Amino acid sequence: MKTSHIRTPLPGPRAQALIARDAEVISPSYPRDYPFAMSHGRGTEVWDVDGNRFLDFAAGIAVCATGHAHPRVVEVVRQAAGEFLHISSDYWHEQMVGLGERLARLAPMRTLAGEAAMSFLCQSGTEAVEGAIKLARYVTRRPRFIGFLGGFHGRSMGSLSFTSSKYTQQLGFAPTMPGVTHVPYPDPYRPLFAGADQGQAVLDYIGLLFERSVPAAEVAAILVEPIQGEGGYIVPPDGFLAGLRALCDRHGILLIFDEVQSGVGRTGRMFACEHWGVAPDILTSAKGLGSGLPIGAVVAKKSIMAQWKRGAHGNTYGGNPIACAAANATLDLVEGGFAENAATVGAHFMDRLGELARRYPCIGEVRGRGLMIGLELIGTDGSRKPARALCDAVITRAFHNGLLLLSCGASTVRFMPPLNTSVAEVDEAVELLDASLEEALVGSHDPA
Repeated sequence: MKTSHIRTPLPGPRAQALIARDAEVISPSYPRDYPFAMSHGRGTEVWDVDGNRFLDFAAGIAVCATGHAHPRVVEVVRQAAGEFLHISSDYWHEQMVGLGERLARLAPMRTLAGEAAMSFLCQSGTEAVEGAIKLARYVTRRPRFIGFLGGFHGRSMGSLSFTSSKYTQQLGFAPTMPGVTHVPYPDPYRPLFAGADQGQAVLDYIGLLFERSVPAAEVAAILVEPIQGEGGYIVPPDGFLAGLRALCDRHGILLIFDEVQSGVGRTGRMFACEHWGVAPDILTSAKGLGSGLPIGAVVAKKSIMAQWKRGAHGNTYGGNPIACAAANATLDLVEGGFAENAATVGAHFMDRLGELARRYPCIGEVRGRGLMIGLELIGTDGSRKPARALCDAVITRAFHNGLLLLSCGASTVRFMPPLNTSVAEVDEAVELLDASLEEALVGSHDPA
């Protein structure tokens, strides 16, 4: 195992000092899993303040799409910063207009359905979701929404009303925005509907809701992640997204795809919905769009977004020139080969994880697309019981071995490295993961 890059006990003395200072002045609400204090990064490699080197397969929660400090992104950010740092969205500038043109060209409503698109630029995924649900209500004049259990869409009050990946995210904040009804997300590995096509069963369930308790004529939109992220990196069954599209069309409901985590090349395509050839009416993007700079976008059919009147929605920082410059450079790189690399290297990664799955009975499933991959850990009694303690132990041991990971769902290790991660780096990560699994299993006897 490659442990030579870890030079100190973790956390090291400088990290301990920084963490102690943080505890006095920074909110304790951040869900930090292990004591990593970053100094700098290059590509998929990062170093902590004590000089320990790690492979970053969390990438700032799928934000660092082009890796840490990609030279092209750094170059355009420096150039843009030297011109002007900010002008409010009341005015115009080249980076903002150019990004809007780029998003209009790449939007799945255009590439899959041949419809023109427009964008509203903002700072984050949660703000993009807020904009999307506001647009849906404004256009349809309907008050209700359908969301999915396990979904994560943000933490501000509107987006939080959809978020249901963990109850702790809503605990203490009720009531959130009214009008949201949650339905199951189809999970082929953990089916809720026995002996049925899980996607069709969920569609039938929504149909039953429309008959019994949620009038379809009052539903503005259905908000869904094409691949569920925080809920477990769950890939829906084929036909599900197309079924949602048909259901929405039948009832005059808008379909919103949250591609904050799955978009911008993450799955080997520009947007995950392209794997199934289904176009939304509205799409949200953020995270990897700016390679680390805060930016988000609501992308919608032009026929929908053009209905917003002057002053109907706005913000101060939307279209920030530095963030837009980073986004334009990011999209250059993603289109120029990074999405293709995610598909190729992701396939190799899935194969390597499959090899581990054949050796470890605690690995229940390996699933994903591109470099958005989940490895679900289970008990060994044949019941597929989530192995929560084991998952936490693997994440912790991986950190001590020099690999940064995060979990999702009940007990899934998720992998979301930069899109330019190499085969060699994947092989190193698998070696570190293998050792971490062995160490965690030695210390873990309770599968729950």
